[in-house]
Amino acid sequence: MSQEFDLSQCVREPIHLLGGVQSYGALVAARLHDAVVDTVSRNAGDVLGRAAGELVGRPVTELVGDEQWALARESTETAGAGEGTPDGPAASGVLSLSLESDDGRVRLFDVTVHRVAELLVLEFEPRAAEGPFVFQNFYPRVRRALHRLQGATNVTECCAAAVREVQALTGYDRVVAYRFDGAEGPGQVIAEVRNEGREPWLGLWFPASDIPPQARRLYARNWIRVIGDVDDATVGLLPELREGTGEPLDLSGSILRTVSGYHLEYLRNIGVASSMSVSLLRDGELWGLIACHGDEPRRLTPEVRAACEFFGIALSLQLAAVAEREQADELSGRRRALAALLARLSSQEPDALLRPGSGMAELLLADGVLLVRGTEVTATGDPVPAALPGLLERLAGAGPVGEVWSSDRVPEALGLDAAEAEAQGVPAGLLFLPFNRAGDLLAWWRREQPAPREWAADPARPVRTGPGGERLTPRGSAAVHRATVRGRSTPWSPAQRVVAGELWREMSGLLSRQMAELEARNTELARTNEDLDSFAHAAAHDLKEPLRGISNAAAFIVEDAGAVLDDTSLRRLTTVRRLAERMDGLLDSLLHFSRLGQVGLKREELSLEEVVDDALLVAGGRLAEQGVTVVRPAPLPRVRADRERLREVLENLFVNAAKYAADEGTGERRVWVEAVPVAEPGGGEAVAVVVRDNGIGIPPGQQEDVLQLFRRLHRREERGGGSGVGLAVVKRIVERHGGRLWLESPVAAPGGGPGTAVWFTLGATDTP
Repeated sequence: MSQEFDLSQCVREPIHLLGGVQSYGALVAARLHDAVVDTVSRNAGDVLGRAAGELVGRPVTELVGDEQWALARESTETAGAGEGTPDGPAASGVLSLSLESDDGRVRLFDVTVHRVAELLVLEFEPRAAEGPFVFQNFYPRVRRALHRLQGATNVTECCAAAVREVQALTGYDRVVAYRFDGAEGPGQVIAEVRNEGREPWLGLWFPASDIPPQARRLYARNWIRVIGDVDDATVGLLPELREGTGEPLDLSGSILRTVSGYHLEYLRNIGVASSMSVSLLRDGELWGLIACHGDEPRRLTPEVRAACEFFGIALSLQLAAVAEREQADELSGRRRALAALLARLSSQEPDALLRPGSGMAELLLADGVLLVRGTEVTATGDPVPAALPGLLERLAGAGPVGEVWSSDRVPEALGLDAAEAEAQGVPAGLLFLPFNRAGDLLAWWRREQPAPREWAADPARPVRTGPGGERLTPRGSAAVHRATVRGRSTPWSPAQRVVAGELWREMSGLLSRQMAELEARNTELARTNEDLDSFAHAAAHDLKEPLRGISNAAAFIVEDAGAVLDDTSLRRLTTVRRLAERMDGLLDSLLHFSRLGQVGLKREELSLEEVVDDALLVAGGRLAEQGVTVVRPAPLPRVRADRERLREVLENLFVNAAKYAADEGTGERRVWVEAVPVAEPGGGEAVAVVVRDNGIGIPPGQQEDVLQLFRRLHRREERGGGSGVGLAVVKRIVERHGGRLWLESPVAAPGGGPGTAVWFTLGATDTP
């Protein structure tokens, strides 16, 4: 019966501290500072002719001699052999050493040398029977293989050439190129060569658990890993635990390192008797493997291993070169598109980037773009993912300003499955650049692209018992499991990331220039407004005196010579006086309007109810004359404003509304005032005060006109008269408070005509 296996045991296994080596060779580790043997494999007697117990604690020179020990030490310096680092492979030196046994026989060994902390580790392999390595015979094969590799033009061709040449060098029955999907993801066979009778693996995906994290770390540190015989009896070390550490010797860089029982079981279950893996690295990270499988035990000489290691390095370099060439070609095309886009942008606002046909989304092959500037959010794409603005707000601090953040599996990063992401409106792919710490950014997004995959085993059940063994069965094309990967988009390429960064630099410069220009314009505008206010104040004040003189002169003429003047002259003098008085009233209004721009605001917490009462004390008489009542449908809230200025706003609006309020058929005329929550254009909510009437209304095309100074919809003598200053004063006071004012007509009002509603908000801070 099939049952689950605890895969976490495999993931936690310290495979570099297994405390043993493969039996075909022997290991000796000596301290560098005094050349005393620290650790020895227990088969030293069989392989080296000296029992392990006789070597531990004794000078290593008793085994190899002073000259060969010096040569081994020197090899770690000249070959760069060291402990290795997590960032890259550890190098190793290979020597030919000879040992003389007690009976006088000289035995030749190939010795691989590397360092572990204060130890120099020597791994002895008996020289192969076919004789010493001859470089002149071996080099032409490697050179031909490298020449074929260099002729490949893409990743698939490179890997296809590589597996053929590695099989020719080693004789393994199956050689595959295996590419990982991310640092911790599954892998896919992208190239394969196999002997007759073996099932094909090309194109199959293998679960990530097949190569656990600690194994991947060792692959990144060692270019090559060879298992000569999966049924080999592991040879232990003496001592088993090192003094001071309490752990076995670290065999991370060992060529003879024994193999995890889990991995040996895996190989047996797929019918493999021997194997070799060659690491493929890109930018210091494990990109993939060349995996070789043999049907029979196979021991590779150090020379062949060195050739395969060299080939792995060459293939890694070639893959990097191919990737760079492909990236350069793509980058060239993207930069041309970027140049065309920036040429259009240079004379437009940044928001123009998101207009249809701008090419912004196409620049990175995205489904849409979103631009955040302050409280303004502009987006393109149909539809824009609902969760995108909130998601960007959460991620805005994920990296430094100007640094590209990207993911082709956003749901996975958020801990969501594909269905949850779809329901919440989370895009599958996202790339964005923060412009500043204030949250301004530019983002591209991509939809999910479901990808069908053929797995060599069910990825949901990578471990189970079966006829081939206790776990990790079955594998191969005979057990293909078809599944679709969801929650991912097309990956963002390096060229796309580079172009996004270049666009950020261009846009940052453009935005900086525009901000500087805007600041200069605002400064100039403030100065101009100040000059205009000063001019209006001075003009209104200075013109009043000659007007009074004109009016008085006309009055004196009428008084002194009225008896001798004809009717026409008297009528004309009366008109002069009336026009002078009207002009005096207009100048008073202009003077008051100009003072509004010069007098500071005294903002405080106010009861809107009380301010309405104050306004009615002033305007109540005029409203009563016209039979108008001000109605408050609901209690009014508290607001923050300048009391006198707010009273003036309400007074003007009440008087203005009363002029147009209609009789509701009962002889009663009403004006309504209330406070209503409204959404602000830049986001958020504010309290708006609205004064409504049920009068004749204002046509939409004239609503902006009535807010201008001295503009009226009717003749001066109609609708109660007036100078056309009231709504202009209201607008200026509201804007001084940092609020906004707008009109609606028609509105829902009982009786009368279509009606007008005047709305205004009050800003949260003082406006200079």
